[in-house]
Amino acid sequence: MTAVSPAPVQEPTATARAEAPLVLDTAPPRTLDFRALFSLWANLGVSLIGFTSAATVIGAKGAELSLAAAITATVVGTVIGTAMLGVTALIGARTGAPAMAVLRGLFGTKLSYVPTVLNIVQCIGWGVYELLVITMGAQAVTGTQGWHWLFVLLGGALTTTLTIWPLGSIGVLRKYVTIAVGIAMVYLTVQLVRQGVPNPGAGNWSGFLSATDVMIAMSISFVPLAADYTRHARAAGTAFWATLSGYTLAQVWCYLLGAVALLQSDGDPNLIFSSFTGVAAGWAFLLVLVVRETDQSFANVYSTAMSIQNLLPKVDRRLLTGGIGALVTGLALCIDEFAASYSAFLFLIGSVFVPMFAVLAADYFLGSGRRGWNLAEDAPARWLMLLPWALGFATYQFIAPTAIDGWRGFWLDLQSKVGFEAQPWTSASLLSFLVAALATLAVQRRK
Repeated sequence: MTAVSPAPVQEPTATARAEAPLVLDTAPPRTLDFRALFSLWANLGVSLIGFTSAATVIGAKGAELSLAAAITATVVGTVIGTAMLGVTALIGARTGAPAMAVLRGLFGTKLSYVPTVLNIVQCIGWGVYELLVITMGAQAVTGTQGWHWLFVLLGGALTTTLTIWPLGSIGVLRKYVTIAVGIAMVYLTVQLVRQGVPNPGAGNWSGFLSATDVMIAMSISFVPLAADYTRHARAAGTAFWATLSGYTLAQVWCYLLGAVALLQSDGDPNLIFSSFTGVAAGWAFLLVLVVRETDQSFANVYSTAMSIQNLLPKVDRRLLTGGIGALVTGLALCIDEFAASYSAFLFLIGSVFVPMFAVLAADYFLGSGRRGWNLAEDAPARWLMLLPWALGFATYQFIAPTAIDGWRGFWLDLQSKVGFEAQPWTSASLLSFLVAALATLAVQRRK
């Protein structure tokens, strides 16, 4: 097997204005230091979607978690998920390859197309969601329920523009945006906390692990994107610690602020932004967060292009991002409101990528990765690696079936036939990770 070594680290002075390669086989400039990567992940950890989806952590009305349980689930789930994210960031920095190209080493080039297609679907879905939530935020700032098309077009245009100069966009995040977002978050936190924090689920810890799984899934959703950015890191250790610290801090803060706003708006996610605009000058600080939200849609559009390059390595990424940006914008224009199935979408993502990460990490650090992965276009198929991934996915769905018509019924019938009943300690994320990792090691021993 021919091992592909990590792309060489280029001198920062020579590549200070370098941009990401246009095609897959060009070595990436290594210009991103700790501050740049910390800013990137801190900004990605703060999300308008995070504010609204705090409802999935708090729980259904009448069965809310206690405030202590919600805080603990947010912190624990984020740390676990972001640790996984940090490891994939490290692998990306070591190999110098985009995320889906890294999977050539795990599955072989042809088989890597399977997770690549799944990631394309995920990223496009997230991109549409982001434009919709940007529109919701903009409507809250302007105090109107109209202009849906205008806000979607503006968000889509800015998103697509950012993808043309991805490293330059990260530089802007480091120099200016992170500071503005930090000020906005501090102001909104102080103003909302001063109004008091209700605790409707006082003493309730039922559903704690489900809420933890939500937070793990939220972090894990970036696992198949991480290497697209950390391949430009100056050092692998820098990529790991910047990702872990930046994303953990931001996501915990974002979800807890969203939980406070949610509890002050009678548990209605659609009124969260009204909580922000209800404080003095709140509209101005919310506007900062709305404009900044385009870094989320930027990440999804850019990573969609990086994924497609694993299938079509010679196509210019600028053509890809332009087309994808137009597609995401068009889909967002066709949808009038934020989809109610968001939580189901989130859990499905977790059930796919949590076990895939387990297989990736186990094989990279304890299996074939120790001898060097083949990341070339002719990397041979490794069919056995699909087995632990499938077992991990099945474990996740068996414990916590995704709420999709027909799909959920199949798994519930299976639970009934074998006499299984989920217990408070049965975390779908952690158990599927364990099954996939152990299965990977077992497959390695048989080779």
